[in-house]
Amino acid sequence: MTNPFFERSTLPYELPPFADIRDEHYEEAFEKGMEEQLAEISAITRKRDFPNFANTFPALESSGQTLLRVAFVFFNKSSADSTDFTNELEERIAPKLAAHKDAILLDAALYARVKTVYESLEHQEALTPEDRYLVERWYLEMTLAGADLDESEKDRLKELNQQLATLTTKFEKNLLADTNDLAVHLTDVADLDGLEPGEISAARQAAADRGLDGYLVTLVLPTGHPFLAQLTKPEVRARIMEASRARGSRGGDHDNTAVLLEIVRLRAERAELLGFPNHAAYVTKDETAGSPEAVAAMLDRLAPVAAKNARAEQADLEELAGHPVTAADWAYYTEKVRQAKYDVDTASLRPWFEAERVLKLGVFGAANALYGITFTERTDLVAYHPDVRIFEVKNEDGSPVGLYLLDLYTRDSKRGGAWMNDLVAQNTLLDQPVVVVNNLNVPKPAAGEPTLLTFDEVNTFFHEFGHALHGLFARVTYPKLAGTNVFRDFVEFPSQVNEMWMLWPEVLEKYAIHYETGEPIDADVVQRIRDSETFNEGFATSEYLAAALLDQAWHTLSKEEAAAVTDVRAFEAAALAKVGLDNPAVPTRYSSAYFAHTFAGGYDAGYYSYIWSEVLDADTVEWFKENGGLTRENGDRFRNLLLGVGGSKDPLEAYREFRGRDAVIEPLLKRRGLTG
Repeated sequence: MTNPFFERSTLPYELPPFADIRDEHYEEAFEKGMEEQLAEISAITRKRDFPNFANTFPALESSGQTLLRVAFVFFNKSSADSTDFTNELEERIAPKLAAHKDAILLDAALYARVKTVYESLEHQEALTPEDRYLVERWYLEMTLAGADLDESEKDRLKELNQQLATLTTKFEKNLLADTNDLAVHLTDVADLDGLEPGEISAARQAAADRGLDGYLVTLVLPTGHPFLAQLTKPEVRARIMEASRARGSRGGDHDNTAVLLEIVRLRAERAELLGFPNHAAYVTKDETAGSPEAVAAMLDRLAPVAAKNARAEQADLEELAGHPVTAADWAYYTEKVRQAKYDVDTASLRPWFEAERVLKLGVFGAANALYGITFTERTDLVAYHPDVRIFEVKNEDGSPVGLYLLDLYTRDSKRGGAWMNDLVAQNTLLDQPVVVVNNLNVPKPAAGEPTLLTFDEVNTFFHEFGHALHGLFARVTYPKLAGTNVFRDFVEFPSQVNEMWMLWPEVLEKYAIHYETGEPIDADVVQRIRDSETFNEGFATSEYLAAALLDQAWHTLSKEEAAAVTDVRAFEAAALAKVGLDNPAVPTRYSSAYFAHTFAGGYDAGYYSYIWSEVLDADTVEWFKENGGLTRENGDRFRNLLLGVGGSKDPLEAYREFRGRDAVIEPLLKRRGLTG
């Protein structure tokens, strides 16, 4: 049988032929793909004609197609449906891919051609703005990657990159294994008092899937857990919190402390080799922030007010509880205070958030109202797992947009959190369409029972679909600029904007219908939710900022400072105390040993991106409100000027074109209750 990755798929939208893909195809395709791309790069650098855009960049952008096809499919599978095979292959292939990337980015002959074209840009009038931006991106990325280093420095750089690729892969695999091991097994249903029947059913099913009696509470990626807001027994809440915070740091085969310390040291050494004082300076050089000092200026401005608000919230909780409130108790008493102050119980809203209605009338419905797009389920197409659904997306005039895959449910083979991946990336150079996938981690109830989402899960659904829209709508010429290939501290902006439609009246009234009675959600309840939007924001902002500042603390260490750190918990404690976010009742959203974003997920020195992007998001929400809200005219403007450009221009320039000015921070401060 021919390896399905060796040719472009003939399925609609070039959907990968999942039914034909076998384990043995992956490594063969990786090896062939790397070999092919190096030959393609060599063909470019062997050219004897003077470098220009036409004889360099189209061929460069066309290279590596076999490698790209297998990488898109494999890394989605290794995250969403891993096996012993994928785990083992990923650990072996990661350093090879790092070496392959270096072979291209550090190629002296290729860099010379790119640099020559870059330095003559002002004389090349025939180039489009996208052509010019592509040249600028390649030049900057190759320069930052170390293309200017001498050969001995490049050799050490390659060693560092391969070691880091191995270590970050190991971190992720350790975390998945330890998260599964630490799931909380309960045998008495009374221990689940406070949960809805659907949640109990999901816990019973999770236990059955592992061959266990009773109930299994699987852990989510952040420190907190949705069940903590509902479980009435404090000892059960404490068990879940203890298990969550223990991940990756309890010794044994899955301990991540030594792994993360080595990652920090190697990143610091690499930054110094590349001419930067620390890893954060290296990373932010190619982000909209520009420097770790700019990041610190924002985070340090917000942290004291957030910590103060959290302490005030804690006083309210303890007054109601009648005793000191622990981290395990916070969510439970928060809901009690929310009910007392605002008469809102978000946990009780799950019957109004049935997953199918949320998907079709909420998530899809808002996109239809805003952009005119439609969604048709393609049951004739096969995905990578039986739970995954495939939808064809079309414009209002019937023209194709792409395919959207939804992988809703949690499973032991899926890493925690929620995310969006490309499976095929649109570009006109190679006439390629677009296929994207959203992964969430919603507990799956027993067969025949409805999937009822929590308030936060609905919010996450809208958020991740914002990423999907960004990927689906981007229309670019070159693969490098496709979809969500924008600066890390801008990529969260479109997804955060999409969250606003969750509670938008015209959207909410269509999907928030009680799954049994058919009654719409009470308008008074919705208003009380809106009235309580800044409630608990002290906690939410503090736990987020603690993680963002912890990420910065690790990555602003010099090579010497990084080498001196030996105690992860002591370093964390000192870093959080320094910024006043060391309240034991408000733990960081991610402790270092399970901080997958920064030690495995590509957000190293970039976890600040969420609140950095939220400045643009909050400012954009104000624009929508000022201009009539959910209208096709507004949707088309947002699509055409921001989502549709993908990575083909400077994102802040695109924002200024959309908004008519730079973003201001005041809407964010108001949203998060930080105006004090």
